[in-house]
Amino acid sequence: EKARVVLAKLLYVPPNLLVLDEPTNHLDLDTKQVLIEALANYQGTMLFVSHDRHFLSRVASRVLELTAEGPREYPGNYREYVEASHHEAPGVPIR
Repeated sequence: EKARVVLAKLLYVPPNLLVLDEPTNHLDLDTKQVLIEALANYQGTMLFVSHDRHFLSRVASRVLELTAEGPREYPGNYREYVEASHHEAPGVPIR
């Protein structure tokens, strides 16, 4: 319930930049879907960290992989990142 109020306040007057850390954690499925739909239509810049593959596939337009050699940028969503990098997660090959 508190998460819904916070999301409503954030989306009432949209900012130009959103920084989100695991935004789908602790959300029920309905609220998660509302968040995904709102962010998919968001016109500003977003920087987020998430382990939620569904969220990443629906919202991300670029993936930044942090490696020992430095950051690597992949255009597209999470599925496109997996196809291009051949990793399900950084350093974890697809089986």
